[in-house]
Amino acid sequence: MFLQQKRFSDFTPKPVADAHKSSEVLLCISRDSREQVDEFTNRALALGASEAREPQEHGFMYGRSINDLDGHIWEIMWMDMTQFPGNDAATQSDNSTA
Repeated sequence: MFLQQKRFSDFTPKPVADAHKSSEVLLCISRDSREQVDEFTNRALALGASEAREPQEHGFMYGRSINDLDGHIWEIMWMDMTQFPGNDAATQSDNSTA
């Protein structure tokens, strides 16, 4: 659920932290392609989010980070598991025919 801070406080007996001053969680969601990462992030930026850091490019993985309007950090990422370092799925399938 996305709730405004006042409404959120109805769901917890604990004090509600100010995410502009501290980090309590890092939220990460996966998209199906680099293009979807950019579409999601650009839409959030157009709606008032701010870029949390520079895009992260690792070849097999691409991600962008935003601060939402309440200051929470969201990581939007895509990963090509076939290119993930140490992924030997292709090697294992080749060995299974031997």
